[in-house]
Amino acid sequence: MKIGIDARMYGYAQTGIGNYIRHLLKSIFELDKENNFVVFLLSEEFDNFKIPNERIKKVKVSAKWYGWKEQFLFPIKLYQEKLDLMHFTHFNSPVLYFKKSIVTIHDVTPLHFPGHKMKSLIRRIGFKLVFFSSVKKASKIIAVSGNTKNDIVNYFKIKENKIKVIYEGVDEQFRAITLARVHFLDCKKNDLNKIKSYRLSRKLGTELQITKPFIFYTGVWRNHKNLVGLIKAFAILKNKYKLNYQLVLGGKEDPYYPEVRETWQKLGLEKDIIRTGFIDQECLPLFYNEAELFVIPSFYEGFGLIGLEAMACGIPVVSSNTTSLPEILGEAAIYFNPHNPEEMAEKMKLVLTDKKLYNRLRENGFRQIRKYSWERMGEETMRVYKKNIEY
Repeated sequence: MKIGIDARMYGYAQTGIGNYIRHLLKSIFELDKENNFVVFLLSEEFDNFKIPNERIKKVKVSAKWYGWKEQFLFPIKLYQEKLDLMHFTHFNSPVLYFKKSIVTIHDVTPLHFPGHKMKSLIRRIGFKLVFFSSVKKASKIIAVSGNTKNDIVNYFKIKENKIKVIYEGVDEQFRAITLARVHFLDCKKNDLNKIKSYRLSRKLGTELQITKPFIFYTGVWRNHKNLVGLIKAFAILKNKYKLNYQLVLGGKEDPYYPEVRETWQKLGLEKDIIRTGFIDQECLPLFYNEAELFVIPSFYEGFGLIGLEAMACGIPVVSSNTTSLPEILGEAAIYFNPHNPEEMAEKMKLVLTDKKLYNRLRENGFRQIRKYSWERMGEETMRVYKKNIEY
């Protein structure tokens, strides 16, 4: 059988979808010994993608996601390959492709939080049309969490038995690093904050003014991530509870959401809000390891992989109690209402000052991540392929 995989976001490690595609391809190519695969790639990654065996073909496409070429030129490439099954790894499948397909839905965030890109009426209509077409035409839908499955059922009136929940995994590089908190190099003995600043600055390639123990967040700076709430909670942690920490914000500052910067400026937190910019996959484990606490303040998450990454590195997690997060993080996190900065600050303070709780969350985190595996994700996805090819 001939199976196509939409890998146009392959190589875009700053997106969860890019990470998902990378692991999907690796897993199924290692597991499958009989089918033929066609991998559709953009020109930026076409030459870099190495074909592991003769049953795999790569096809270069010029149709980037969310544009008109995706809807009108991409389906021509798909039809030319005469596929038995096509796997769209994101909701954005071409409306004009009518052959058998499955689709992975990571979340329905734009339906809850449209963001600046969805201000245009035409874009909103186009988004809903493409999303609706993808889930209706697909012979099977893969959802990355039970919460995402419920959203698909509720928004698009899809039957539950059409949707298969397949969890994602955690990269092996995310692990506790024994030397992360130990003195080395040219720093003074026991000056852990200088060590952290030196190590992280050197790894990132940008000087960071980390002078205190820090709380960590990483991700995009969009409205559904609730960074304004996190900064307000951090101010309460410092002013009310008198805890002397810095807040390190990973991810690229987004000019479309100036309220994040305006909030820390208004609260006078410039010196204690450290902005790293985008952190690549190689650097990220070190940031997790050096942090004292990881916080997920989000209003909405389709899966919440960052929480599992932090747990794998041995860092306690304090999380929003919304959407998929309690489902994925289980008893390995302490939860708060993301609309209540006071409660967020209280839970952060609780974990930072209660050593027994801190250590219990660490141990629970190590147990929790065992539930998730990219290899298992690949195996379950292959079973979906097989059933839908035979159907």
